[in-house]
Amino acid sequence: MEKGKFLMADLFAGCGGLSLGLEQAGFTPWFANEINPQFCNTYKFNHDLPDANYFVGDINNLNKRLSDYEDLLGDITIVCGGPPCQGFSMANRQRLINDKRNNLYKAYIYFLSKVRPKFFIMENVRGMAKRSDEIKQDFKDFLGNEYQYDCAILNAQDYGIPQNRERFFFIGNRMGIDVKRIFDEIIKQKRDPFVLRDVLFGLPKLGNKEKKGAKNIENSISGFTEIEYTYIRNEFYSFINGDNEINKLYNHKNRYNNSRDIEIFGMLPQGANSLHPSIQDIMPYSSRNHIFKDKYFKLDESKVSKTITAHMKFDCHMYIHPWEARGLSPREAARVQTFPDNYIFTGSQNLWYAQIGNAVPVKLSEAIGNAIMKFL
Repeated sequence: MEKGKFLMADLFAGCGGLSLGLEQAGFTPWFANEINPQFCNTYKFNHDLPDANYFVGDINNLNKRLSDYEDLLGDITIVCGGPPCQGFSMANRQRLINDKRNNLYKAYIYFLSKVRPKFFIMENVRGMAKRSDEIKQDFKDFLGNEYQYDCAILNAQDYGIPQNRERFFFIGNRMGIDVKRIFDEIIKQKRDPFVLRDVLFGLPKLGNKEKKGAKNIENSISGFTEIEYTYIRNEFYSFINGDNEINKLYNHKNRYNNSRDIEIFGMLPQGANSLHPSIQDIMPYSSRNHIFKDKYFKLDESKVSKTITAHMKFDCHMYIHPWEARGLSPREAARVQTFPDNYIFTGSQNLWYAQIGNAVPVKLSEAIGNAIMKFL
């Protein structure tokens, strides 16, 4: 490892969205922990790290073996990650760290207490901001007075990203830096967002997969896992890809939909949901409209996307393509999340969606990384 590299450890790494943005800001991916082997395979496929630099499994087991990784983690500049808080609720009066369901949150803090990086980033649902004082106390209990902390809710669309996605970010450091100054540097990078027509521009049309359960069928109608392709460039292409020349299209496939759903996809106008009059005659849940108003939603090409989520692994009915009678493809969803076009997702098509939906938008992570880098 060259001297002067800013090494990064990513916990709950998923497919690597948070890591990738920080890498684009100048940090060097060095260690990753992810419990799902398939998600970790995607991370490995897109990074040049030896197997010894990964821990595939529960972070609690990693914490029991930290002495085995002492040399590897001895000079980490930044630790990032989004520990799930299964017991999080505003109605839950028990402290987060004492709730057994939040053992991953506790394990994240424990890891920090042992590795003691110069900086750390914790990402979570926006509701966590309402318990920020408690979170600060939890971190102080483990890390003492060496670290300074602060938090903010950031919306991806404020940083050029074509998606309305609000998340809670908790940042700390032991460099004596007032974290409000870091958030000020993040805010300085605000810009107008791209919209869906920018994201979808130039990608090939997709038709519908004709046979249900046909996992390995690939053709010009339903799409390909990988195919030679010449991109038509626009400003958004440069935003996610920089100056890279990419000559292949990855993970651009449609899934099977029944004829009723395809008809609904085609009839709905952009920006409309399940309550729209155009589909009431064929809407299968009309007697429960108050529950299923967002069962179907057609995205508006002139606006940012709604929040991309892992639910897309089940269906894309809430992410209907604005021009075509289908849901967004995994590559289109990855573009909304600002992954570059040469970032390849491994596993089954449903797992592509799950990985993409769980990720932190790459360009939001880069903005955070840029801000921290100013103090390094």
